[in-house]
Amino acid sequence: MYTDFGEPLMLKSALGMFFSLMIAFVPAAHAKDAKTTSSKKTTASPTAKKSTAATTKTASSSKTSSKTAASSKKPVASKTASSKASKSNAQKTAASGKSKSSQTASLNSKEKLVKKSVVVNGKKQTVYDRVAKPAVPIVPPVMTAGDLAGLNLTRDPLALASNVALVMDQSSSDVLFEKNANVTLPIASITKLMTALVVVESRQDMHEMLEVTSEDIDREKNSSSRLRVGSRLSRANMLHIALMSSENRAASALGRHYPGGIKAFVAAMNAKAKELGMSGTHYVDSTGLSSSNVATARDLAKLVAAASHHPVLCQYSTDTKYVVEPGGHSLQYANSNRLVNNPDWEIGLQKTGYISEAGRCLVMQASINGRQIVMIFLDSKGKYSRLGDAQRIRKWLEETQPQNASRKVRTIES
Repeated sequence: MYTDFGEPLMLKSALGMFFSLMIAFVPAAHAKDAKTTSSKKTTASPTAKKSTAATTKTASSSKTSSKTAASSKKPVASKTASSKASKSNAQKTAASGKSKSSQTASLNSKEKLVKKSVVVNGKKQTVYDRVAKPAVPIVPPVMTAGDLAGLNLTRDPLALASNVALVMDQSSSDVLFEKNANVTLPIASITKLMTALVVVESRQDMHEMLEVTSEDIDREKNSSSRLRVGSRLSRANMLHIALMSSENRAASALGRHYPGGIKAFVAAMNAKAKELGMSGTHYVDSTGLSSSNVATARDLAKLVAAASHHPVLCQYSTDTKYVVEPGGHSLQYANSNRLVNNPDWEIGLQKTGYISEAGRCLVMQASINGRQIVMIFLDSKGKYSRLGDAQRIRKWLEETQPQNASRKVRTIES
């Protein structure tokens, strides 16, 4: 009874102790686990915070980027559209330029491009047409009578631009310098000096009114004139502008109003030339427009000397400016010789001339170192070369004071 009763009692006691230990162990284990877990949570908290902050920052940055992208989306689109439009225009311009460039590249020397504006489908466009250039006639260089005679091959010590030159002391008639002085050449408007001499010595009424008519129009060279047909001026005024400015219609009117007309006047010119011993001289009109009006430099020196004895011819030929009033309106004329405006020159008488056959011509009487010097320059090249030749002659005279050509200057013929 005791044994049977004792074993169950011991078993129950053992089980009770086991459960008591379990009850005591489990809360302790739970407490330890809780402590470990809490420690882990505490250790991981800074990292988690950093991670959370990083995540938040990333999210915020992403959100900001999204806003920025959203806010800049429209301008970018606008800029893109503008860029496309510019690109399109540039392509059109490039295409147009390329087209023009290709056309220009294929042009030959006889073609040119002409820019035109046309309307296509209601829109204005620019096109380029290839057209042929107008043919330009080749004009050979005009040779003067002196060049044709070979006078341009003549060399002189002063290297003058004139094919013909002569310098004479008027008081002694000594020739101080000469170059082709005996060759007969066209003299252009130097002719008007003889015209003036004949008018003055014929003692015609200088106050008589002369009228310009169609007969005074230049049909030889088709030169222009400021005197219209129907203009009326006194003989004195006609003479003034004919000498000073080489007015062709004035010189023509002077010849026509001579007793017997222009033929009688030209005859009187040739008679006066013969009287003066101008053996190489011949006149055909009163203007000098015809190349058939010819003379030598030696002949013209005699003419200048004779004309210088008439004060009215000296005054008219050297005036710098003069005003006339044909038909009630004023016309101001200027001297055709620029040297008359130069205070360094004392010019007593002068006349210029030019036609293509004669070249540039100049005759003068001037005072140099107290001597009355006559200078003749014919067939000069260049608009101002005859004036340059006059300057060279003057300098030479002042520096060397020559007495005659045979002792001081010899022309070198090539």
